Amino acid sequence: MKTAIITGGARGLGEGMVLKLAEMGYNVVVNYVSDNSKELSDRLIERIKVEYGVNGLAVQADVSDYSQCKKIVDKAAEKFGQQIDVLVNNAGITNNLSFLTITPEQYSRVIQVNLLSYMHMCHLVLPFMAEAKQGSIINISSIGGLMGVSEQGDYCASKAGVIGLTRGLAVEFGKSGIRINAIAPGMIWTDMLRGVDQIAVEHLKQSIPQGKIGDVEDIAGAMAYLIDASYMTGQTVSPNGGIVMP
Repeated sequence: MKTAIITGGARGLGEGMVLKLAEMGYNVVVNYVSDNSKELSDRLIERIKVEYGVNGLAVQADVSDYSQCKKIVDKAAEKFGQQIDVLVNNAGITNNLSFLTITPEQYSRVIQVNLLSYMHMCHLVLPFMAEAKQGSIINISSIGGLMGVSEQGDYCASKAGVIGLTRGLAVEFGKSGIRINAIAPGMIWTDMLRGVDQIAVEHLKQSIPQGKIGDVEDIAGAMAYLIDASYMTGQTVSPNGGIVMP
């Protein structure tokens, strides 16, 4: 049975992608960072076992730290073997602060979690994939990496960096049988979006050509497509309802 690792997999987009990976028949290693997410992660692991007959492993780690990323990969290899078939880099945070008031510590943290963690995980997983001469890496970017968003300069920089990382690694490892792509979601219904001012959300929705906000399943479906798309690498797929047309 194949193995997938996903960072930030306890909730939201991550949870949706974990369920899709399980549906596709993958054993899934789920990373989470906060103590509050432990119960969610354990419950998710039990769910995929019951509903899809696959095994899972929940690993608590702050992926901005290389040594903790190594713990995730080491535990995955220990439980499921040396072949890692899929890596989904999904962990992410945002500040939503004006660049006039944000501190260097705050914007550095965004870059560490949203970009450096992706580099850490790729650096640790690619040797396994190179040895097997196969593998698929999906990096979660954002429409913020394709366009400017007010008071999210640090977030936009991190997500644009994810696209650059994806392209560079895709070129380097294409002949090794490894495909590396990115997904740049638009507005998606998650707990985070449901928890903000819904009047503002409604106004934003009107700017989307399709006139609606996407679902987690739209992103999970894009991930599944990229995993199976054998002639697709170095690309950024953006399910966004048409608000950005790269």
